Amino acid sequence: MTDFPAHYKTEILKAIETIDLEKVSQAIEWFKEARAQGRHIFVCGNGGSASTASHFACDMVKGASYNRNHRFRIMALTDQLPTLTAYANDVSYDCVFVEQLRNFAQPGDLVMALSGSGNSPNVIRAIEYANSIDCRTIALTGRDGGKLGPMAQLNIQVAAPHMGRIEDGHMIACHMIGYYFMDSEK
Repeated sequence: MTDFPAHYKTEILKAIETIDLEKVSQAIEWFKEARAQGRHIFVCGNGGSASTASHFACDMVKGASYNRNHRFRIMALTDQLPTLTAYANDVSYDCVFVEQLRNFAQPGDLVMALSGSGNSPNVIRAIEYANSIDCRTIALTGRDGGKLGPMAQLNIQVAAPHMGRIEDGHMIACHMIGYYFMDSEK
């Protein structure tokens, strides 16, 4: 049992090394441009990825915007619980994010979808729609990127087989983006 934490740490460090920092830097540029142009930013995911999406949106709304002249217009589609559950119950869980985007997203907005497997139908549909209306699209994926990775204009991939380490890597990538604005633009 005492070896497990050391093993996990070793494996998470390997997973972090798979993150392409050029792609994270590109994402930072896209977030800068979205903010400068007053674009909306939408983030979504399921399960642990939903939590990461919420955490990231909070970091950007508060940490990267508070007391600043330029603020982020970002929302986690996962946080719209009544809307999400109404669509899931009355229509299909596959449409919970895309239907929200149909109400709010406009060409030029930024949509970021998180999926460890890269195969979640609801995030795939969100990215398909976002691409179809000329939004910029970012995916945070794991393993081989699944169907989502190649669909997004920018795929930040944690090429590890373990979901926990994929999710850890996604949170780190989100912190790289968010803390760029919090630490570099004081």
